[in-house]
Amino acid sequence: MVNIAIATPEIFLLSTICLILLIDLVLKDTDRMVTYLLSQVALLATALLVFSSMGSEKITGLNDMYVRDDLGGVLKVSILLLTAGVFVYARKYLRDKKLWRGEFFLLALFAVLGMMVMASANNLLVVYLGLELLALSMYALVAFNRDDGRSTEAAMKYFVLGAVASGLLLYGFSMLYGLSGKLDIAGVAAYISAQNVMQNLPLLFALVFVVAGISFKFGAVPFHMWVPDVYQGAPTAVTLFLGSVPKVAALAMLLRVLAESLGVANPAWAQMLLVFGLLSVFLGNIVAIAQFNLKRMLAYSTIAHMGFILLGSLSGSTEGYSAALFYTITYAMMAAGGFAILILLGKEGVEAETLDDIKGLNERSPWYAFIMMLLLFSMAGIPPTVGFYAKLSIIQAVMQAGYLWPAIIMVVMSVIGAFYYLRAIKMMYFDKPDNAEPITAEADFNILLGVNGVLMLVLGLFPGTLMGICSAAMVASQL
Repeated sequence: MVNIAIATPEIFLLSTICLILLIDLVLKDTDRMVTYLLSQVALLATALLVFSSMGSEKITGLNDMYVRDDLGGVLKVSILLLTAGVFVYARKYLRDKKLWRGEFFLLALFAVLGMMVMASANNLLVVYLGLELLALSMYALVAFNRDDGRSTEAAMKYFVLGAVASGLLLYGFSMLYGLSGKLDIAGVAAYISAQNVMQNLPLLFALVFVVAGISFKFGAVPFHMWVPDVYQGAPTAVTLFLGSVPKVAALAMLLRVLAESLGVANPAWAQMLLVFGLLSVFLGNIVAIAQFNLKRMLAYSTIAHMGFILLGSLSGSTEGYSAALFYTITYAMMAAGGFAILILLGKEGVEAETLDDIKGLNERSPWYAFIMMLLLFSMAGIPPTVGFYAKLSIIQAVMQAGYLWPAIIMVVMSVIGAFYYLRAIKMMYFDKPDNAEPITAEADFNILLGVNGVLMLVLGLFPGTLMGICSAAMVASQL
């Protein structure tokens, strides 16, 4: 059954990207705002298309290679809206750094298309197709500032390590195909459910390769080597995008490949996720304490947060997957807001990326300092922000799955990790600024940043709506 209509949002977005690309070719540099506005319209219109299809039954199409369900809908809407917010934040940076070019928006839109494909993939090859579309777009984005040696170096590291990870994942998929004779997720799941995985050595090898490839996309230990270097070397606008939106796509790949295909609570990969998750939570928080470069600190913070998401998925329950989805969406909002503040603090020819750059932020702008404080509180998991509820829900899911000691380790590391967030807050409120220049931004930037920061508090006090959406998506998708 072809049923091409289930891919209507993706087809619309691809057609719009091609149209924007053609229009951008004939625009002058002074008219680049047209590309930006068209990109925003494309994202919001695609989000409306996705939203209009939610609430219906789970159906497959394109010869059962593609699926439309509420889980895919929630993931896609999150990806599209987060990207629209990223574009608002990035505009100031791109103009200040003389990088106001249409390629940024077009490459990001292609990356979004790849993430949407991953969110609805019902076939291992389609998962890989979406992943590569995302990865190739991100390699180019990291190298977007061609005249910056750090950006080029970061792109090369990302490309080489990313190619290795893609090779591992594809090799795992090929082994699964060789063993099961199937590429569709349901067929692979049926084969694995009939096997004793721990006694089937080739299948065990395939699982190791697949989990390793997925862990790289999360930036989980021991596949985290690229994260701090790429975060620091890439232009801040690209780091803003890379540090937020693709995390939702990584969770989509984990849910589609591991949860649906390789068994809900398969001990073969659950043990690997347990090790990778705990190592990420431990190493990310410990190493972040030693960082004085804010982008590297947030990179190691990301590694720790990805460890929480992996451990939430470990439970193999609807509650665990719902908590992981809730955590991923809210973390993407935290990361976007945090890097937006760095963009605000920068100016033409100067990057704001060290702890010294946020000294005395309260004296320069009490409002921006308050927003940054809410974001950092949320990342640290301090009540009543949403980060506290997100971490609590993950820890509860881990305990319900019978993993008491991992839950205790997660609590201890969260307390230790709060140090470097509180250090940044102390510098904002109690240190004298090195630069007393006023901070300015356009109205849409200020409004979005204010909403972003206040949501950290509102979602923390009233998390039920978003968690309900995540739970309903998991139930409808039979996870």
